[in-house]
Amino acid sequence: MVDIKNYSEKVMEHFKNPRNVGEIDNPSGIGKVGNPICGDIMELYIKVEGNVIVDAKFKTFGCGAAIATSSMVTELVKGKTVEEALQISNKAVAEALGGLPPIKMHCSVLAEQALTSAIEDYKKKQGNK
Repeated sequence: MVDIKNYSEKVMEHFKNPRNVGEIDNPSGIGKVGNPICGDIMELYIKVEGNVIVDAKFKTFGCGAAIATSSMVTELVKGKTVEEALQISNKAVAEALGGLPPIKMHCSVLAEQALTSAIEDYKKKQGNK
């Protein structure tokens, strides 16, 4: 069990007031990932125009850290090119949130995997393998 005092103010802010919750109509790409051990499930939707991610939304079933990392990755990715977005690591997500307890770092990994999956889906739809 992780004590709430182990979470940064930024993690708590993104948990209590997550950004970009929901789905995008006609998304350019969708990433769906889950961790069967902890039960977290993330869906990440991206809208790409001119190779730039202009919008990102998420739906996450999981703990506070999973919701916070989902929220943060959508904030980090907006305005980035597809190539720049692929460089966003789980560590970058965790750092942007002011850190995560070690037992919750897997949530940032899920956020990175969801983003990568959404970009792969976008490229597949574009015919780029």
